[in-house]
Amino acid sequence: MKLIKKTLALIAICLTGTSELPADTDASTGISQARLGEFISRLDELREDKQIPGLAFAIVKDGQILTTGGLGYAEREGGRLATADPPVNIASVTNPLSAVVAMRLVEAGQLDLDRPMAEYSQWQDFCKRFSKVPSIFARNLNCSYENHTLRHLLSHSGEGKPGQTFSYNPVAYSWGSRPMMAVTGQSFSMLMNQYVLQPAGMTQSARMYRDLPLSEAVANRFAVPYRLDEAGQVIRAPRPPAQGDGAGGGVVATVLDLAKFDIAYDAGNLVSAESRQQMMAPTRLSNGEPSPYGLGWFVQNYQGEKLVWHSGWWDHAWSALYLKVPEHNISFIALANSEGIWWHNSLTGAEVDKSEFARAFLHTFVL
Repeated sequence: MKLIKKTLALIAICLTGTSELPADTDASTGISQARLGEFISRLDELREDKQIPGLAFAIVKDGQILTTGGLGYAEREGGRLATADPPVNIASVTNPLSAVVAMRLVEAGQLDLDRPMAEYSQWQDFCKRFSKVPSIFARNLNCSYENHTLRHLLSHSGEGKPGQTFSYNPVAYSWGSRPMMAVTGQSFSMLMNQYVLQPAGMTQSARMYRDLPLSEAVANRFAVPYRLDEAGQVIRAPRPPAQGDGAGGGVVATVLDLAKFDIAYDAGNLVSAESRQQMMAPTRLSNGEPSPYGLGWFVQNYQGEKLVWHSGWWDHAWSALYLKVPEHNISFIALANSEGIWWHNSLTGAEVDKSEFARAFLHTFVL
């Protein structure tokens, strides 16, 4: 009965046009319709297991969208099916996009990643205030050092003595938007539009923060967020409140638009090859050891393969995964309207191999 259900689900995907599968094996990629079908079926199994109402996905191979589609429901109550079209708040998957903005300003000679943050912004005041907040991201923030740089924030190496250790800190990363705004005199949202959304052709995505609400057109297409109640039942969740104009979030995107970003990024249409290489190379800490993070990307090796990735998690609302395997020119993007993709990655390491979604992708197309 379960096999019949899965088969019908795959047929429905193909007939509704929410996934594009090649009729035969692609000569250039060697990826067949059967293998894609098996992977989509596995995604649907994981979606059900994690109680995700709706999941959108895309695979990019050799600069082309190999497949894209949706499973489940973008809105259960109204029966709105999940497709590649509904936008989702991508949370920390915003980080690579924000790093692109930073590197574009570096390329233009406007921004210096190694200039002390205090020269760009009121970092010291913020640091001292935030370090007193009862937050896991504040307890190891040492504000006695005045040499915090934007590179430290974008590589998550700003805790303790700057540059000495890696510890993922989304709050500090978000503050990285301030130097970019300071050197340009523009809001970070405007910079994101100028350097990422528009040149990548991300026409169905948007930037949002407290002073920049979503347009009605985008808001009406939003994938409704869901959460689990105390009994473990899926219920509709309220949309989280908008935050400030920071670099660590604030982007609402469709999976199809993130696939467009991936293509533009790899093609060199957003940043130079040198900047891209710097972003996806492990940061060297002060002791010479490599960090599991570059500039805006987690970086790790798994079974001999270099993986470049980022996850996104908004508590009780949305989750996301964006995984690249550069040596194979293949990327996988998944967006969910619940927190079901999230796997509680360590704050001090890169562990995408603990994601069942990532492992399913890697063992189908890479390993």
